[in-house]
Amino acid sequence: MEFGMFHEFPAVRGQDEGVAFARALDEVEAAERFGLDALWLAELHGAPQRSVLSAPLCVAGAIAARTRRIKIGIAVQVLPLGHPLQLAEEAATVDQLSHGRLIFGVGRSGVVRTYVDYGIPYAESRERFAEALAIIRGVWTHPRFSYAGRYYRFENVELAPLPCQQPHPPIRVAASSPDTFAQIGALGFPVFVAVRHGTFSELLPAIRAYREAWIAAGHPGRGEVYLRVPTYIAETDEQARAEARDSLMGFYRYQAELAKDSARLAGGPVAEQRLRRAERLARITYQEALATQVLIGSPAYVAERLRQIDAELGLDGILAELNCGGLIPHERVVNAIRLLCEEVKPRFR
Repeated sequence: MEFGMFHEFPAVRGQDEGVAFARALDEVEAAERFGLDALWLAELHGAPQRSVLSAPLCVAGAIAARTRRIKIGIAVQVLPLGHPLQLAEEAATVDQLSHGRLIFGVGRSGVVRTYVDYGIPYAESRERFAEALAIIRGVWTHPRFSYAGRYYRFENVELAPLPCQQPHPPIRVAASSPDTFAQIGALGFPVFVAVRHGTFSELLPAIRAYREAWIAAGHPGRGEVYLRVPTYIAETDEQARAEARDSLMGFYRYQAELAKDSARLAGGPVAEQRLRRAERLARITYQEALATQVLIGSPAYVAERLRQIDAELGLDGILAELNCGGLIPHERVVNAIRLLCEEVKPRFR
């Protein structure tokens, strides 16, 4: 199983943004030092109280310069918000600077407010995503590439640099709706799944749809599934749960308000889905979260719970969100990284 850390580069209350970058990069270096497999960068916009990570490929370049071994993942690059040629160039540059350590995770994001700020209709996000992904793969794998779509048109474009990895860096795709899971499976991409808004067991039908579509399309194997999950580890169950409580519950409240705002802006069937999600997040208790959708406890507890989830879902890796909510002190996050690498990860080798 691949062990990774999902990082939002959280803002630090009462401190300038440079402190947030410094602390996050120190945690990245700790992950490299302790032997974590991968570091995953979010893409977040317009939320200065939450995160400074709006440019993940730029930050990935800085991480490439500071590390030598750890994989550098984007989770995820929101393709409809950027120009596909520029994203292809920047991602290839990171892959070259890191000597082939980039994993290019992509998605559409469900934060409608960001699309409003960028002046892009959210209703166009699915088609824009498909076009951008086709273009990025095309320019990575052809000396000259032409494309004619609804949103983009190119004639004989050349890319420089090309990626270090051939034919291109691994691509993983985020999914949230059942039809999306099946589409990703049919295309043959590994998939990200998440439990921020639901339980582990509720993921099973979507994962089945993904793997059924994978097999039906004739791809070898069963398809790879990577779980993004709020995680926190301390020396005892009691300590871990006490230290993570305020941060996690504050995060759920924030996500509930974000879902309400997205519902209002999106309208239609999407709005109904987002409102149900917001209501659920607003009602959830800490005990419910501990039982059904997070990994918080001692190394022994987290390892055993992860084994149970793996047996149910069939996982290829996790993206452990070790500071969900951004309020856990920096030194405790570093300690959680150490425990994940030294006391949980070895049990899966």
